[in-house]
Amino acid sequence: MDVPKLLEAASLLVPEESATENDITVTDVWEYLTHDEWEVALGLLEELGDVQPLPLSFWEALASAAEQMRLEKSAAWCHWRCYETRNGIIRADLTLRPAAEARRQTPISGAGVLRPMWNIGNRTPTGEPDLNIAMLWVEFTPFLEPGGRASVRLAPLDPQPWQHLQPGQVITMHEDRSVAGTAVILEVQRPAATPTA
Repeated sequence: MDVPKLLEAASLLVPEESATENDITVTDVWEYLTHDEWEVALGLLEELGDVQPLPLSFWEALASAAEQMRLEKSAAWCHWRCYETRNGIIRADLTLRPAAEARRQTPISGAGVLRPMWNIGNRTPTGEPDLNIAMLWVEFTPFLEPGGRASVRLAPLDPQPWQHLQPGQVITMHEDRSVAGTAVILEVQRPAATPTA
């Protein structure tokens, strides 16, 4: 399917009454599509996808369109949202340890590349902390410096052990045995019980 058809298909899945904080609606998307402004239309659809939960097929269509336009970050974001549609959303406020106190000396990529381990309170049969792996997406910035703080989204490789998390809970990030950062859970949303069509 070509880019305009993918964007049109995605736009048909957005309720007409949906609007962003800036009053962007699907009508605006159609306006850009009629003028072949595909990248702008994609960006607006991504924003509309944050207004309310939309089906998996919405994010899949956007991911395919972004890939065809060679927009790597948009494609990665849309694939991330596909994961969240299937598995739920975990957002946290992460503070990395300063470079002088931690092994990490370089910024971490914000685009879901890093897969650190997390101490989320689970224990092994012998009582040791059982670390769980989750990919990390830093919101609103391309990277996070050592000592920096930002809102992040987590995508566990195995979502089941993360089911107990609640807003306000503190978890720690590990890239080795030492603590690399501390996060406070901001939001936990279970997968929406909507059809994937």
